[in-house]
Amino acid sequence: MNAPRPGTVAAIGVAIAVAACATMTQPSDAEIAARALAMMKHSFKESGQAKLDRLDQDDLQATCSKYETHDKVPKDVAERIERSQLATVKYPADGKFLGDWKAGEAIAQSGVGKQFNDDPSRPSGANCYACHQLTQQEVAFGTIGPSLLGYAKLRGNSPEIQKYTYAKVYNSEAFNACSNMPRFGHSGILTEQQIRDVVALLLDPASPVNK
Repeated sequence: MNAPRPGTVAAIGVAIAVAACATMTQPSDAEIAARALAMMKHSFKESGQAKLDRLDQDDLQATCSKYETHDKVPKDVAERIERSQLATVKYPADGKFLGDWKAGEAIAQSGVGKQFNDDPSRPSGANCYACHQLTQQEVAFGTIGPSLLGYAKLRGNSPEIQKYTYAKVYNSEAFNACSNMPRFGHSGILTEQQIRDVVALLLDPASPVNK
């Protein structure tokens, strides 16, 4: 019997390798996610108030992570998210949604809080200017979020708008599923009074937002 040609041997080897690869079990999306989380936790070093639990996602975050951008979230999923998140909003017991706009402006300008080197006993800021334009006088501002200039001029200052604005700051996911905006109240970033102050910044006629 003649020996097989070198080319034939090579072809057989390739076929065997392809067949072997085809029979290998591919990891599921859940397994890939678990490996990625384990890798991040291994490389993340705790410091101050920044603990490893910051890498753990809640149900909302895990759902939103499945989609590239918030506008790619299916309508039924988005509606379910918004209903569930709206139910988490805790409104002020006294029904008052407006605080001091001057205090709200200081909160909006401050990015202090939640970082490893910040004092956790001090109140956090909202850092609103990183994502929104709030006044005409700003030289630089973020554009991740929409401009908030003339917020009350466009929407009014009715009790319904006050309640909506409070809820939007408390948990933005209640109105825009998988939004990039932090859930300031839900996540404990801002206190109830701080949220009232930010709402006043947006709605008070004397606020620079509405000048």
